[in-house]
Amino acid sequence: MPILTDLDASHWMEPDEVPRPIVAFGAEMSDIGGFELDFHRHAKGQLLLVQRGALSCEVEGGLWIVPPGSALWIPGGALHAIRATGALKGYNAFIGFDVAVGLPQACRTVSVTPLLRELLTRAAHLPYLYEEGGANSRLVAVILDELAAARVEDLHLPMPGDARLRKVAEAMMAAPADRATLTGWAARAGMSERTLERLISRETGMSFGRWRQQLAVVLAVKWLADGASIQQVAGDLGYESVPGFVTMFRKALGTSPGRYMAERHAR
Repeated sequence: MPILTDLDASHWMEPDEVPRPIVAFGAEMSDIGGFELDFHRHAKGQLLLVQRGALSCEVEGGLWIVPPGSALWIPGGALHAIRATGALKGYNAFIGFDVAVGLPQACRTVSVTPLLRELLTRAAHLPYLYEEGGANSRLVAVILDELAAARVEDLHLPMPGDARLRKVAEAMMAAPADRATLTGWAARAGMSERTLERLISRETGMSFGRWRQQLAVVLAVKWLADGASIQQVAGDLGYESVPGFVTMFRKALGTSPGRYMAERHAR
């Protein structure tokens, strides 16, 4: 099918209604202020591959960032919302439950190999009701093999369900440059430090400091993918110096911000 551009729905068919094991298409958006899809779900599993720009996706208890060179796997039936803030290019594939049984039962951000990217490109050029059997069935089988073997990336931010803690998390996400201490955030939430620390550990599996660092990492990756400079990102996250931000980023993802993005755009 053709590449969908700027949310053009003229060639759209509801993937769950297409009687094929995989329904794939390309998508390209100019920088028109982004788009947002409110919470919804599909019976089929969904694979979102990003080649340019970045997506953020909230899925039942977590926030996931998808930069260039990565893909997000969303199992069938999972409630999710998607947001993009700028220009975006990539591929989207919906995979039927009957063939996705060997795939993860939880969301994953995964690294995209050149083979997986080319397979999805090929699948996106098939008609909706492509002929099954032969080469097309083998294509689907290899896509599933590549997805099952894809390397998982740590671009996930657990989101708390507790209402008080959710307000704290949302405030921190809205103002990531605010470097208030655990004591300060606890006071704003009307709870003790011990209660805040206990709640965030129970709800996210992380300490307050670890969750805050992961928030900085996922926001940094998203902003860098949207075209922000390293200096801008460091400032927006409240770092007093660029080296301090680079050190944090390197410890979290194993490489510098500049090299991280350069490697992704080279994929």
